Amino acid sequence: MTSGGSASDGDTRLATDSASVVRYWAPAIAVSLTTFIVVVNASLMNVAIPTIVQDFDTTVTAIQGAVALYSLVIAALILPAGTLPSRRSNRRVMAAALLVYAAGTVVAAVSWNTAVLYLGWGVIEGAAAAVIFPLTYTELTVSYEGDDRAKAFGLLAGVNGVGSTLGPIIGGALTTYASWRWGFVIQLAGVAVILYLVRYVSPDPLSETASSLDIGGTVLSVVGATSLVVGFLLTGKYGWLVERRPFVVGGLQFNPFGTSPAIWFLGGGFLAFAMFVQYERRLERAGKSPLVSIGVLTNRPFVSGVVTYFVRTTVTAGFMFVVPIYLQAVLGYTAFQTGVALVPYAIASVLLATISPSWRKYLSPKSLIQIGIVCIGLGMALLYEQTGPGQTIGSMTIPMAIIGAGLGLFMGQITNMTMSAVPTSNSPEASGLLNVCISIGYSMGTAIVGSFFLGQFYGSVVDGVLRAENVRVSAAQRNDLVLGLEDAAETATEATQRQFLAQLGPAQRRLLEDIFEAAMFDAQRAALLLLLLFVLLMLVASTFLPREIPEGDSD
Repeated sequence: MTSGGSASDGDTRLATDSASVVRYWAPAIAVSLTTFIVVVNASLMNVAIPTIVQDFDTTVTAIQGAVALYSLVIAALILPAGTLPSRRSNRRVMAAALLVYAAGTVVAAVSWNTAVLYLGWGVIEGAAAAVIFPLTYTELTVSYEGDDRAKAFGLLAGVNGVGSTLGPIIGGALTTYASWRWGFVIQLAGVAVILYLVRYVSPDPLSETASSLDIGGTVLSVVGATSLVVGFLLTGKYGWLVERRPFVVGGLQFNPFGTSPAIWFLGGGFLAFAMFVQYERRLERAGKSPLVSIGVLTNRPFVSGVVTYFVRTTVTAGFMFVVPIYLQAVLGYTAFQTGVALVPYAIASVLLATISPSWRKYLSPKSLIQIGIVCIGLGMALLYEQTGPGQTIGSMTIPMAIIGAGLGLFMGQITNMTMSAVPTSNSPEASGLLNVCISIGYSMGTAIVGSFFLGQFYGSVVDGVLRAENVRVSAAQRNDLVLGLEDAAETATEATQRQFLAQLGPAQRRLLEDIFEAAMFDAQRAALLLLLLFVLLMLVASTFLPREIPEGDSD
């Protein structure tokens, strides 16, 4: 009898302990799944663009505009949206954002033209994602401390990496074997699961006294973020400083003094953020509630973490732009196979991001971050070395795994280190500020590395043709030829290369096939060298990080 009673009590305690563990980690699971869905949404539809163009009888540019709008809405709203937990319950904010996101998903799934797709995908989903991204960091900061917080951020980083990698695989499979609309539909099932877990999220706002929204700061932050993202998006086609081609909107050309429109947007964005800092300082001195406390903006450990994270985002965005194009345009892989090629990168990233937080017993977080940066650089150097006709997905496995491992080491520490540098009461605004920099970093990385990569490719094609024909031209004439090639055909993808080559005779086709391949190899090597420079910059920025996790999580 006694033995039986002890077993029963033991089973009860085990069940109770298991339930407690689930409840304890439910917030981390909920925000990680939420991030996974949003990240997958951002990446899985990219591979479906050609199919959507055909379904809607529109252009690639029009559908790419929906992708750009999604990113733009997130960047514009993420800072003011990040402060919502200061005034409202995390639980209510997250539930409301998920319901809005689900509504946008439904609209996008049933869309019958580009306007409806813009509304569902770009506007409604983008606005909800702007709330969700910073909320995840805030919830983990509030719910956990010490090693558990590091583990929660490691889990979030790992899931983020899986989402960005699985997105193209899921999107490619659904588009190939079913419909791109299912990419939106399956997200609804995920939202339903997360809504069940939301009941475990923090129920109370971080501030006992509700503060009014800083309208002036909100306007300046929206203008600044929007201007910077638009500016970076325009650089590839219209140039950074001097105009590459006319910029025409509504029949009106905007190229003052022969400059690119990008420099005006970028200048306006930086000016708006400078005004934002001054406005927030005056508001705080007047005893009012700013959108971002000056204490956060002047917190050196936090700022150093944000800067390091920003450079990492730039590197990742550029890398994830050039590698898929290279794999498909030169090595001839499909979108689905390209996603599979990134699996070693994803597995290593998830594994290291999840387990490395416990390594703080042996190495400082700063050391782990810097080891991760060195691994990223080493993997890219190995990819540079093997770039050539004999390269295969198999030969890329080790370099991709090393890059993923480095990213996992980095991400397993940096978010926890950055967010722990500020008091818990300031975590919403800190999270919003960090996510603004992430959004701008992604647009900057795509713009800088992407435009450099494509510029090298088109330039190499023109140079190859001129050498084959024994023709000499001036620098201005060469530039005109490069622009003409860009406008005539999007030859940076395998499908458009085939379409372009099909119009030529056999001899011309053989010549240009070799030129295209050589140009892509040159462009890939040049882009990897540029990325290595950014990795070096990231290593320099990391030297300003504190040695240990800052003690800033108490009020």
